[in-house]
Amino acid sequence: MIGAFGSMDVFGREENKLNEHKNLLHKCHQTFQFAEQQLRHLIEKHPDYFPMYTVNGKWKHGGEAWTNWCEGFFGGQLWLVYEQNGDDGWREKAEHYSRLLEHRKTDRNVHDLGFLFWSTWKRWYDLTGDPAVNHVVIEAGRTLALRFKEKGQYLRSFVSDESLFIDIMMNVGIIFYAAQATGDPDLLYTATQHSLTTRRYLVRGDGSTAHEGIFDTETGVFLRQSTHQGWRDDSSWARGLAWALYGFGTVYGFTHDLRFLQTAEACANYYMEQTPARGIPPNDWSDPLPAIPYESSAAAIAASGLFQLANRTGDLVRARLYRDYALRIVDTLTEPEFLAINTPGWEGILKHGIYHERKGLGVDESVMWGDYFFLEAVSKTIKELSGE
Repeated sequence: MIGAFGSMDVFGREENKLNEHKNLLHKCHQTFQFAEQQLRHLIEKHPDYFPMYTVNGKWKHGGEAWTNWCEGFFGGQLWLVYEQNGDDGWREKAEHYSRLLEHRKTDRNVHDLGFLFWSTWKRWYDLTGDPAVNHVVIEAGRTLALRFKEKGQYLRSFVSDESLFIDIMMNVGIIFYAAQATGDPDLLYTATQHSLTTRRYLVRGDGSTAHEGIFDTETGVFLRQSTHQGWRDDSSWARGLAWALYGFGTVYGFTHDLRFLQTAEACANYYMEQTPARGIPPNDWSDPLPAIPYESSAAAIAASGLFQLANRTGDLVRARLYRDYALRIVDTLTEPEFLAINTPGWEGILKHGIYHERKGLGVDESVMWGDYFFLEAVSKTIKELSGE
C-alpha cells in the first residue's frame, strides 16, 4: 500500500506540475498580447522615440539619461513580438526601428554596441540571413573593439580610460561574433582578454560581482573595485551580477572555455542563494535597508541568462535547477504585481524596475531593458513549455 500511495503521490505531483506549466504558458501568451498593446501605443503616441525609463509610468519626460545605451531594446522588443505572431506589420516596424540605429555602428563613445545591435540587427540577420544586415553587426563589433586598453587588457567603459564595467560582459559577445565571422585573430584576442580581466578583477570568490574596476592607465595595474549603482564598492549590485551571469554564459558559447562557464555558474549560484524565494532581488543584496524591495529588470536578465546556462552546462542536475529557477522568475513577473496589465495608464510592460537608484533615475518604474529581457525570457519560456 505504501508503494501504491507513493506512486499516486508521484503522479499527483506530476499532474500539479503540468497544471502549473499550463497556467504559466497561458500567462506568457497573455504577456505578449499585452506587450503588443503597449508597444503599439508607444509607436503611435511617440513615433521614432527611444525611451529609457518611465516617470510615474509614462515614457515621455525630461529626465536625465546618464549615457546613451538603450535604443536597441525597443527595436528588440518589436523583433520578439514578430517572432511570436509572425505578423509582417510588426516585422516592418522592427526593421524601421533597427534602421534608425544603423549610424551607431561606428559610435566610439559608448561601450554598449552589443546592447544596440545584438537585440536588433543580429535578430534581423538570424531571421533572414541577409549578408548586408550581418555586415552592420560585424562593423559594430569592430568598433567596440577599439575601446581596448592594452595596458590592463580590458575594454574601457564610457566613463573614462581607467574604468572597466561589469556591464561590458553583455556587449563583448558582439566582438566574439565579429571575430568568428571574419576570422580576425586580433578581435578574438581583444574579446578573450577583456573577459579574462573581468573574470579576474570583478567577479569575487563567492560569485558576487563588482560594478566597476579602476586601473592605473600608465601601468595597467588593477587598483580597486568601485560602483556607480550599488550600495557600496564591496557589495553586489543585482543588475551587474545578472549581466555577468548572462554575459559569461554567452562567452562560453563562443569559446567553450570552461573558465567562463564556471564563472557564469558561480554568478548563478550567488543569485539563487541570495535572492528571496520568488526570484526577484533588491537593487543590491548587501543594502541593509533598501528603499525599494524589487529590481525586476535584474530578475528578467537573470531568467533569460539562466535559460541559456541550462542549455550550456554539462550537468543535467544543474541544468534542471537553472531552468526551474528561470521558470519561477517568469512565473512571478507575469503576475499583475509586476506585469502592468491591470495598472491603468501605465505605459511600460514590467513594473518595479530600477535604472539608477543613487541618481534617483527610473526608480520603481518600467525600464526599457527590463521590458526587453522580460519578453526574451517569456519567449524562452514559451519554447520551453511548448517543447519547441
